[in-house]
Amino acid sequence: MSKTYLTLVFAIAILLISFASAKDVDVTGDWEMTMESPRGGEITRAVHFEQEGEKITVTTESRRGDEITAEGTIKGNEIEWTVSRETPRGAMTMIYKGTVEGETMNGTVEMGDFGSADWTAKRK
Repeated sequence: MSKTYLTLVFAIAILLISFASAKDVDVTGDWEMTMESPRGGEITRAVHFEQEGEKITVTTESRRGDEITAEGTIKGNEIEWTVSRETPRGAMTMIYKGTVEGETMNGTVEMGDFGSADWTAKRK
């Protein structure tokens, strides 16, 4: 085989790998999220995602039924959003980070002084 042919095959392989890793992920829709509570046990909530390009808007309800809205990003299959809330103990910020794999997601949430917790989600 000639060097030119091998170079062409190598270049095509690199392009195919690039296209495969740049696959667009769309999380728009309803998901069921389960989080391991730092106090023990699981918390499961319905979560709705809207996506426009790399920007996401996340909507869910608090335990008291209040609507919680957050914004974040999705880049490749990496997702991140931040929830800021006022609580009786003061302001609380939760930073969710994870990865999307088809119809599921998983990651961790950082909750300031309350530590962190693992979460999973599946598309409804």
